[in-house]
Amino acid sequence: MSRCLLFFMLSYFFGLTTYAQPKEILFSELESAMAKDPKPVMIFLHTDWCSYCSLMERKTLKSDKVIGKLNRDFYYISFNAEHDEVIKYKGKNYSLKKVGISTKQHELAKELAQSNAYPAVIFLDEKLEVLYRHFAYVKPDDMYKILNTIKTTNKG
Repeated sequence: MSRCLLFFMLSYFFGLTTYAQPKEILFSELESAMAKDPKPVMIFLHTDWCSYCSLMERKTLKSDKVIGKLNRDFYYISFNAEHDEVIKYKGKNYSLKKVGISTKQHELAKELAQSNAYPAVIFLDEKLEVLYRHFAYVKPDDMYKILNTIKTTNKG
């Protein structure tokens, strides 16, 4: 009985813990948001099967420093490159397309990354032009440095 009570108490207290995460925006909201408050965009391209993508979600994108910087100075989009959704972006419709026998890739992910390597981090400027592409896992401190560099480079 006491083990059961302990389990429920621990579940209750740990269940109340919330994990901080970056404030996300959708591609469909991006252009209107930019019209009101232009700032750089960070797009995190990932897939469900990519272990480094999951690691980056759990570590890098849960870092308080990274979250704070993203929420203050960037628009953030988390985009599954194999998600079956039609996305209207910059006046064009993009969808999931077959690229191999059993492989699919979203057209917008392909256009932004110009690759199918994951995880990928794509940075856009205020005119929605690609500033920088990074293809690999990024540690929290390294991501913070990249965010600072992009923000500094993209001023004015």
